[in-house]
Formats: sequence, structure tokens, C-alpha cells
Amino acid sequence: MSAEPLLSVRDVVKTFEVSRGFMAKKKLVHAVNHVSFDIMPGETFSLVGESGCGKSTTARMVDHLILPDSGEIIFDGKRIDNLTDREMQTFRRDIQMIFQDPYGSLDPRMKIQDLVAEPLLLHTDKTAEERRKEAVQWLNIVGLSEAHGQRYPHEFSGGQRQRVGIARAMTVHPKLIIADEPVSALDVSIQAQVLNLMDDLQKEYNLTYLFISHDLSVVEMISDHIGVMYLGTLVEVAEKKQIFEKPLHPYTKALLSAVPQPDPDHPNQRISLEGEIPSPVNPPAGCLFHTRCPYCTDICRRVTPELRDMGNGHICRCHRTEEINQEAGKDHVQV
Repeated sequence: MSAEPLLSVRDVVKTFEVSRGFMAKKKLVHAVNHVSFDIMPGETFSLVGESGCGKSTTARMVDHLILPDSGEIIFDGKRIDNLTDREMQTFRRDIQMIFQDPYGSLDPRMKIQDLVAEPLLLHTDKTAEERRKEAVQWLNIVGLSEAHGQRYPHEFSGGQRQRVGIARAMTVHPKLIIADEPVSALDVSIQAQVLNLMDDLQKEYNLTYLFISHDLSVVEMISDHIGVMYLGTLVEVAEKKQIFEKPLHPYTKALLSAVPQPDPDHPNQRISLEGEIPSPVNPPAGCLFHTRCPYCTDICRRVTPELRDMGNGHICRCHRTEEINQEAGKDHVQV
């Protein structure tokens, strides 16, 4: 594995203007606030958090679908956030996307074979017959047949359509695939099949994934590193094992406590967060999580915490990390 990141997101900020009427004063939604992370070649980095926390907005900035207000996005050693659409075209084949709704991302008027071959038409000089053969090859790789290529999207199940989306993304042999909630609309058994397919493709073609999800059980299955987002801000970043075995941030602990446990003899102690998520239009001062945090003190209300490395690359944004985890350790010993 290379020592240099394939993707580096550096202090990225994104806001959106909103207003409730023609004469109303415009306000800013703070969608992404000073987010930074690295993704190494061949690994899966997952962004998790509640709906509206800024996961998908971050992914769309990486794919240059929207531009950040400030900060830098560096892909394969080159800064891409300041490129024009024409300049970005060079990188399009290296950064592909798998969408949450496969049906919405597939043109219902086109046959599956043509949909899968379309990136080859845009990014290569291959002939129509070469494109057809490669499309059939990728359909076979993702578990579909040549006969499926002659059908239309409405003739497929959700899991089959997502396989089509994966095949289409793979035709140009990308370096990075952004998977935005790729299995959230699928049944659990189909989710496992799609995740296994993505894992096999990653090993075979040395793919790098930016995986977006709100489902921690899905994230645990596929991730190498995990970033936890809250109200547009990264609050914790670590390897998967560290996140699931020793979470440091109170918000991460609460998310993990909500994951259903399959073993009835080991029920999970659910952490209930009081209050509602603050509005991104008017975020609170200090720590953004302090309005719901059971460990909140006066400093949390006044001072914004910095991301701190707590050892072994485990990064956490919390004033009271050491105290909280010392208390948790004592409680564990008492039990």
C-alpha cells in the first residue's frame, strides 16, 4: 500500500443560502464545517452519522458535483477543488460514483447494456463492438448475464439494478469509488450480497472506497477507517476496530448503542440522547453536541473543541475525552 493518500480532504467548508420567501432575509446552512481526512489507496473509508450531518455533501464535493466554499481536496497528488468542469473531465474516469437509488440513476429509456457501456463512450476511443463486449464482461462479473443487457431498468429488482450501477462504475477502471448509501434501499440479505461483491471487486482491482452510510452494522462489514460526523463536523476518526471496541466520543457511543444485538444473552445498554439536533442554520456555540451530551459542562458550552490525536491515530473532538473514558472504565470494573 502506498504511503501517500489517494484522497486528502483538508479543512473543507460548505454552506448553502436559504430563505423562506422572496423578501425574507437569506440565511446560511452550515452543511460541512472544516472537515479533514485522508484515504489511502486500496482501503475503505466510511463516513457515518445521522441524516443531515453532511456525509453526502462531503461526497459530492469530492466528486466535484458541488464546490467547497474553502479548503482543499487533493486527489492522486493533484488539487481538484479549484478545477473547472472541463479541467475536471480528466479525473472523471478515476472517480466514479454508486448512488443510493439505482433506479433514479439509470435512464429508463436505455437498455442495460448501453447504460453499462456509456462511460466507455465518454472516456475511451473504443468501437461500439468493443464497448458492447466489455459491457457484457462487466455484467458477468457482477452476477448478471448477457441476456440481462437487452432489458430495461424497470425489469430488474433493486439489488440487480445496484449491480448494474456497480458494473457501470467499474467499466473505466476507476481508482476511487464513492458509494453514497449504496445498500440502504435493499433488503438485508441483498445488502450482504452487494457488500460482498464490492469487497471482491476491491481485492481484485485494488479499489479505494469512500463509503457513505448511517448504518453502523453495514459500515462494520466493509470499512477500514471510519469518520463519525455530527452537524457537518467530524467528531471522531479511527480504525474500524478502535471505533467499535473503544469509541471515545459520546456521540459515537450513542450511535453504537443503537445497533441491534443478535445475541439475546448480551443485550446492549441503549444510550438515549435527550433533545433534538440543533439547526444547521443556527448552530450552537462551543461544542456542537453539547445540547444533547450527557457529559456536558460549562467549557463545552463556551469553547469549540479541537480534533485531538488520542494515540494510534485515534482522533476525537471532545473536551472531556479522558475523563469520560476513565469513568466508563471504572463502571466496567464495578460491573
